[in-house]
Amino acid sequence: MSNIPCDHDVVIAGLGPTGLTLAHALGMRGHQVLVLEREPKFYGNARAVFTDAECMRIFQSLGMADRLAADMLQDAPVQMVLPNGSVLFQLKNTNREHDWSWSNFFYQPFLETALAEGLDQYPNVTVLRGREVTRFAQDAHGVDVFHAPNEGTNYSGASANSGSEIVTGEACVRARWLVGADGGRSTIRTQLGIGMTGQNFPNPWLVVDIKAKDVSDGLHHLPYFNFICDPDCPTVCCVQPNGHHRFEFMLMPGQTREQMTAPDTVRRYLSKYIDVDKFEILRTLVYTFNALMAERWRDARVLLAGDAAHMTPQFIGQGMNAGVRDAYNLAWKLDAVLRGHAGADLVDSYGSERAPHAGAMIREAIRMKSFVSMTHPVGTVLRNALTRLMVRLPKVGPFVRQGDFIPKPVYKAGSYFGMPRRRWRGAEGRLMPQPILRGPDGRRQRLDELLGIGFTLIGAGVDPRSTLNAKALGLWQSLGARFVTVYPFGGRPNGAGVDQTVPGGLVECEDLSGDFFKWWRTAGGRQGSVAIVRPDKFVFALTSGKELSAATHEFARQMHCDQAAAERVPARIDTADNNWLKVA
Repeated sequence: MSNIPCDHDVVIAGLGPTGLTLAHALGMRGHQVLVLEREPKFYGNARAVFTDAECMRIFQSLGMADRLAADMLQDAPVQMVLPNGSVLFQLKNTNREHDWSWSNFFYQPFLETALAEGLDQYPNVTVLRGREVTRFAQDAHGVDVFHAPNEGTNYSGASANSGSEIVTGEACVRARWLVGADGGRSTIRTQLGIGMTGQNFPNPWLVVDIKAKDVSDGLHHLPYFNFICDPDCPTVCCVQPNGHHRFEFMLMPGQTREQMTAPDTVRRYLSKYIDVDKFEILRTLVYTFNALMAERWRDARVLLAGDAAHMTPQFIGQGMNAGVRDAYNLAWKLDAVLRGHAGADLVDSYGSERAPHAGAMIREAIRMKSFVSMTHPVGTVLRNALTRLMVRLPKVGPFVRQGDFIPKPVYKAGSYFGMPRRRWRGAEGRLMPQPILRGPDGRRQRLDELLGIGFTLIGAGVDPRSTLNAKALGLWQSLGARFVTVYPFGGRPNGAGVDQTVPGGLVECEDLSGDFFKWWRTAGGRQGSVAIVRPDKFVFALTSGKELSAATHEFARQMHCDQAAAERVPARIDTADNNWLKVA
């Protein structure tokens, strides 16, 4: 193989939530993307049920959040309840740090259908269903991806996707990158010989998906998501939109799959909570779950994402969300490399950032599993007593009741693309919040709408360009960075002694609620400080104006700009001035 032209910039194996997010994030940036999905028809069944504010913010960046939210139940409390129905404690969080609800319950077929239809807006994104990656071979310049027809698993209830292009026989395409987002049984991971480490949990659970025949009847007594801490049968009761609902029952010793999936058994278990005759039973199955992590997420030009890279137990609802975060993190880095703005080694930061965070989610899910599925009589009594005490403690109680124990979007020190974190609550390697600001036109806007999808320099009361030397300014301009100044509410320059026009290329906005400057000060920023913000809205640096050029130099080093120059990106992709390591 040689440096021959590529058919696509990226080939994605798998069209689940991870693959869909990545296809959107690359498609909106103009890259040629091919998605190969082994199932010829849409799966059509629910697996994931929950997403959080951070992922809604990601969907917002794709222009899909409002459409998805229309089919979600938002702000539903999560309850731990006892067998008699009394509430042990509730998880409730009405804070809107990212301007989206903390809890969002959905029906996965609605979500995947909307995301798949949203790809139609990108002529540069091609989806081929019923095509499975059979093998691939890579060299220094790209990956040859072979794919063949696949009849799929013929899941009941699936509906054909008439929008897919049809290809017959075996075919081969060449791409600059291949991403395996093909699930826990990933063909890509298997062919790379990458193992997974972690735990397999033998306890099987019965899943029953139902739908109310009359969506206004039958579930009024189950308005929230319930973990039913019943030592005789730990149960999950999950609300979903438009009459959908899910129950999960943990099998006890001696119970078999065949016994539990028998129609009479299913009805008996459901009848404890609902009038079964008022519902249609859509699906029953028995499953076990895993807590596993791939030993590595990159092999040269082949990457893993979503369940192919990690498997998270379902007990904190973060399995799908972890894959969405993977895709969003990876997309801007592949974009930078494909455009010649960064060297390929930038992609190494994808795994070094995401793996520790995904691992923290897995560990928290295991702890929650241990809490809700306890069956020992003495242990459950002790758990209940300690829980009642804990949720009443002055500081611990709010921490638990608001779900703050779920790992935050903060990358592990020393593992992320960014400057070292200077303090415990420093901004570097941390997702910044999304307050509502008063935009330059006087309208209320979310922060991300003002920042755009690329790099941004944000100045607190100053034009962030004011202290940059010519070389540093040239780099940011070559990257298409946006320059933003945030003022206190009512604090934009005006009146005598002020220029009659806003400086060209500058976005001026105001902090309506004070939330932006509250975060800014907590993170160590001051008046005149500047933040370098990545496309995924994690902070690269928060520094004084006089140190900004030096931070730009470090940015160029971590982008591997010298490597980008050596790789000689094809002329059709915009390139940047890559001489930054020569700057003193």
